[in-house]
Amino acid sequence: MHIFGLTGGIASGKSTVAARLRARGVPVIDADELAREVVAVGSEGLREVALAFGPHVLRPDGALDRPTLASIVFADAGARRKLEAITHPRIAARLMDRVDELARASQAIAGYEAALIVENGAQDQFRPLVVVACPEEVQLARIRTRDTASQKDALARIRAQKPLSEKVALADFVIDTAGSLEESQQRTDEVLRAICTRLSVDPNRYFAPV
Repeated sequence: MHIFGLTGGIASGKSTVAARLRARGVPVIDADELAREVVAVGSEGLREVALAFGPHVLRPDGALDRPTLASIVFADAGARRKLEAITHPRIAARLMDRVDELARASQAIAGYEAALIVENGAQDQFRPLVVVACPEEVQLARIRTRDTASQKDALARIRAQKPLSEKVALADFVIDTAGSLEESQQRTDEVLRAICTRLSVDPNRYFAPV
């Protein structure tokens, strides 16, 4: 079973592409979902986070207070590294568990959707790497519409990640989502067929024979 990478920038359209892949029958593992699981209520990960940062990062119901923790780690690189030391090994272990489950289910390929594959230097672990991209003005408009963010805040979120151009330069395949939904879906289908060809997987698993 082979895992390929699916990445991009904030509001670049990763979720749209992931949804199309799932509709075609390709499992897509969501890194954000794994990150939530490893600090779920009652987990060892959450216990360590509370020990490292103090009980004020927990809500009254015992769940992680994400805004409070974010305000700490985004303002302090040392705190961010401390959090990553707790969460990253657990996320990696959870990812391997998911991969094993999919392999036992006789899946041929699966995608790993994660915003920071390139930032973490992990692009060569998830080849072929699919980068979802669009012009910055499209990202800005999507963020402002989706999150009712100001122009300044939306731009700051984009600037917090590597420029999409740098990710595109490392990509095996690029999906531009600036056009219509139908165009994005068509390009996703083209990339899926190309991935199947590269990995010697029968595309008829995901497309009706022509």
